Amino acid sequence: MKQSQTLIPTLKEIPADADVTSHQLLLRAGFIRQNFSGVYTFLPLGKKVLNIVEKVVREEMDAIGGNEVLMPALQSADLWRESGRWDKMGPELMRLNDRHEREFVLGPTHEEVVTSIVRDEVKSYKQLPLTVYQIQTKFRDERRPRFGLLRGREFIMKDAYSFHLTDESLDASYQAMYDAYSRIFTRLGLNFRAVIADSGAMGGKDTHEFMALSKVGEDTIAYSTASDYAANIEMAEVYDNYSPSTETLKELEKVSTPNKKTMQEVADFLGHPIDKGLKTLLFKADESFVLVVTRGDHEVNEIKLKHVLHVENIELATDEAARELLGADFGSLGPIGVSEDVQVICDLAVKAVANVTCGANEDGFHYVNVNPSRDFGEFTYEDIRFIQEGDLSPDGKGTIKFAEGIEIGQVFKLGKFYANQLGAEVLNDQGRAETLTMGCYGIGVSRTLAAIVEQHHDDAGIVWPKQVAPFALHLIVVNSKNDEQVALGNALYEQLQAAGIEVLYDDRKERAGVKFAESDLIGLPVRVTVGKKASEGIIELKERKSEEKEEMTIDALMAYVKTI
Repeated sequence: MKQSQTLIPTLKEIPADADVTSHQLLLRAGFIRQNFSGVYTFLPLGKKVLNIVEKVVREEMDAIGGNEVLMPALQSADLWRESGRWDKMGPELMRLNDRHEREFVLGPTHEEVVTSIVRDEVKSYKQLPLTVYQIQTKFRDERRPRFGLLRGREFIMKDAYSFHLTDESLDASYQAMYDAYSRIFTRLGLNFRAVIADSGAMGGKDTHEFMALSKVGEDTIAYSTASDYAANIEMAEVYDNYSPSTETLKELEKVSTPNKKTMQEVADFLGHPIDKGLKTLLFKADESFVLVVTRGDHEVNEIKLKHVLHVENIELATDEAARELLGADFGSLGPIGVSEDVQVICDLAVKAVANVTCGANEDGFHYVNVNPSRDFGEFTYEDIRFIQEGDLSPDGKGTIKFAEGIEIGQVFKLGKFYANQLGAEVLNDQGRAETLTMGCYGIGVSRTLAAIVEQHHDDAGIVWPKQVAPFALHLIVVNSKNDEQVALGNALYEQLQAAGIEVLYDDRKERAGVKFAESDLIGLPVRVTVGKKASEGIIELKERKSEEKEEMTIDALMAYVKTI
């Protein structure tokens, strides 16, 4: 492609509203343009990279028996009511009415549509297992779109769905998809980890997220220093190696702690470290209340708590509810002497405490020398806290470290939820109707493009891995007024194209400094410069990721390009 004939509108300055590197560089290098907040046009270079990512995805999906389809972005609200997600999805769901006041959704995902198709078209167990996928634009009404392609209102996604009669069949497809995702992200040149995750509003229970490691990631990954264990921090289990304390138990005592409400304030006032205190919080879980107790230096993990309680919604109780149920405000709450109507759950770490402090359910007072097994009423121990760096890995190998990550893909075992809701059944080998079980698998295609840039750049611009670069080579004529340089440039362009090498040919009448700066910004793997030695048939070659330059003949260049 001749650069004079394509649209690559580069920018010298960093756009004011571009906060992360990928957003800045994709705008500056002319890959994308913002139409409005959270919505982008992919310009020619950006579309070429998208095509490459999509090609890799298609190859790996087809290799495991995926069938590509294209479902409508505009979906009937009736299907979403049938599944129960019309109300559950909340304000992020883009809703609209047609001229007849019929309600529709711009799809953020396609579980409802694909389940309805399989329900209507697949009748026998002989047609299973079945996996379909699509690459399509999705929509989400983000309250605050940010970070360019990493969190937008409109985005490109590969979503796949598998249908089965047995859990064993689902397990096999889940593993095949997991392996395919690992191959996809490896082929795209990404440094990633597959982590245990929460399924959230998608339903199901077993799920992994694929996270590209990046400082701008919105998710925190907990990983082992000595094994391949990795999990989203919300789902990382805590290794239960706690044993009861061997301290001599002291007599329980109630003490005044005037105006001391935070854990640190109470610890400082009583002169003990924060981990010698117990933090007590009251939560509303669906329509019931639960009192949660952790060590003072630990934080309650609401996702874990939600799973322990098997509830749909969980939130911190109001001050009014705390006073009504326990007789005190937050900061003075405790598990001693509470009503049997309030469930009490203690974190596993509480097993190992002795002679600690907790609220006395009376404002301005705390108990000291608290010992759970002696002083609490009925309670249970559960893993309900966030894991911390330095904790033992849940698999018992190494310790936990944290890293930030960008979610680029996720695989779910959905089970029978959507099939039950929408009545997706087939006849089994005995002629009886049986409900299908499902898997769901997504890759953020446009988000993956941004993640690649986050991992592959330098101060001058993007440094595309060879396998995803929009062109393999950037050919530059230094002086477009020099006939010998132009002639050699044109000849090289034709010769490289004939050899099957995708070339971006900068044939513009621009200063050499502008051409070189924009070449670094765009970031193609190899730059070939036709300059002062054109009359001798000598060109200069430079790889984008290297500072070294090499002069060579045309024949040597053609031999080199065959290796790329």
